[in-house]
Amino acid sequence: MTAPAGANLVRAALRIMQPPAKVGAAPGGLIARVGFQFNPNQLTLTKRTEWRRKPSRMADQAAVPEFVGSAPRSLSVEIFLDATAKHDNSVEKNVKKILLACVPTTQSLGKKRPASPWVRFEWGRSTTVSFDGIVKNVSVAYSLFDVDGTPLRARCSLTIDEAGGATPGQNPTSGAIEARRGHRVVAGDTLAQLAWREYGDATAWRVIAEANGLDDPMRLRPGTELLIPASDTEG
Repeated sequence: MTAPAGANLVRAALRIMQPPAKVGAAPGGLIARVGFQFNPNQLTLTKRTEWRRKPSRMADQAAVPEFVGSAPRSLSVEIFLDATAKHDNSVEKNVKKILLACVPTTQSLGKKRPASPWVRFEWGRSTTVSFDGIVKNVSVAYSLFDVDGTPLRARCSLTIDEAGGATPGQNPTSGAIEARRGHRVVAGDTLAQLAWREYGDATAWRVIAEANGLDDPMRLRPGTELLIPASDTEG
């Protein structure tokens, strides 16, 4: 970790926001903000492309791959929390804020459209690592405790997947649902990944969920056949 963020340093922060009210919209209001006590000394940014190829039993060489699309960015960042100077419960308070990003918001539950918050990591003028996303996982390691058991130090590791915005010319929710194709779920599939692959918009996962009557879109059973609706721009 670097030195504590002071007057001459730009402080990194994690913004936790309400999910968009509709597909393609910007995130809603701020739910919580976690300011970094120590700016990170390492950020891991990954991005990949999706390719598909059909194997042929008769060919003596591999089939030519077909470009499917560009997958979202993924950012791994670590937040170091320390309360040894004050001996208060600020470490757990910030951990609770971070964990809010992993559960449906009260507002979305009230609308009967459960969705977890969107987040944005912000650090000065950086643009490649600052994007609207969803928290894929959180890992918290407590390393020091007060005499009464209160955590005084913690390392919170987060992975944030880019949520993206609507791709121009595509709006999978603006017309009647028409089947584009079927998709058999494999281990590791998520609706957000499928929506990004099909529409270029990870937030359109609700379209797939509604078309298939999924009560819990976060749990996909491998082997399940899903209907992938077509956008209204497809012929």
